[in-house]
Amino acid sequence: MNSFRIFLLNGSIAAAAFALVIASGCTPDYPKCETDKDCAAKKEFCVAGKCQQCRQSSDCQEGFACNSGRCDKIPGFCQNKSQCPAGQECVANRCRGCQSDKECPAGAKCWKGVCDTKKHCAKDDDCAQNEDCVAGVCVSDNSKKVAPVKCTLGSVYFDFNESALTTDATGTLARNADCLKQVPNSVTIVGHTDPRGTAEYNIALSERRAQSVQAHLSRLGTDAGRMAILPRGSLDATGTNEPTWAQDRRADFKWR
Repeated sequence: MNSFRIFLLNGSIAAAAFALVIASGCTPDYPKCETDKDCAAKKEFCVAGKCQQCRQSSDCQEGFACNSGRCDKIPGFCQNKSQCPAGQECVANRCRGCQSDKECPAGAKCWKGVCDTKKHCAKDDDCAQNEDCVAGVCVSDNSKKVAPVKCTLGSVYFDFNESALTTDATGTLARNADCLKQVPNSVTIVGHTDPRGTAEYNIALSERRAQSVQAHLSRLGTDAGRMAILPRGSLDATGTNEPTWAQDRRADFKWR
């Protein structure tokens, strides 16, 4: 009878111990897990029975993305331009070259993937009259060093729709020829028209006017190799009536 009681007592103790184990639970060894609570000490998540840094990119800090349960730094991520390599912009939190003007700061334009405030060009015609296209940038004549000159080259004016020289024009060119003999500088003869006519016609007319000036100066003894021609058409025209249009119909000189 006593043996039976001892058996019952021992059985009760064993059952209680088993119930205590069940109640307290058994935590898997890290990095194995059953729930997020098993990974809480490492501030991680339980994914497919294993503790990992993230389930999705929103679990990672800014600038990082979830990659196979690990938060990896996003290549080229940025918050501002100062975090990008030289010549790149921070666009939608990524460092890259610009693709349009709207991706550049105010006052800057996109040129070959770079935002800057320079006036870019492909040829001299893209620049103002007092500028030249140098290495893709409009450069003012003031920034170019030329030998000092002691004389002035006067502009030559033309009749409407004409490239032939007038009597006044030949007189001006005679004085210009004397000036060119005094200095070694080369010049650019810039042809202009008034705003009437198509762009194509005006470019051709302004070129004929510049050629007439070049040919006449050559006959007066100026080396043609010193005289370049730049047709501008009506790009610089400002006239609004006949007296002011007459000022647009001309050929100017730029020292080089």
